[in-house]
Amino acid sequence: MSKEKATVVAEATKETAKRGRPVIEGSARQAKLAAKAAKQAAGETISRGRPSNPESKRQARLAAQAARVAQGLEVKVGRPKGSGKPKAEAETAEVAEATEA
Repeated sequence: MSKEKATVVAEATKETAKRGRPVIEGSARQAKLAAKAAKQAAGETISRGRPSNPESKRQARLAAQAARVAQGLEVKVGRPKGSGKPKAEAETAEVAEATEA
């Protein structure tokens, strides 16, 4: 047995029909897509989804966090350590409940 590598010559692929839903040139969707492309080409921003309320509590919290980041202060994310029951108290509470039952 020899360890020769077989070379495969790629054959020309045959033409296939265009797949997917056909494009109807005068449709409302095509007009909407063209308007969106024109706005984007003009440099306008295209926003999607529900706009945020700048006066909401969440936006105020996010703005305060961004200000802390800009000042170079440490920003902690997530739940603070020790906010749950300490392990020793949790274990003694479980033992007390088991002895009462």
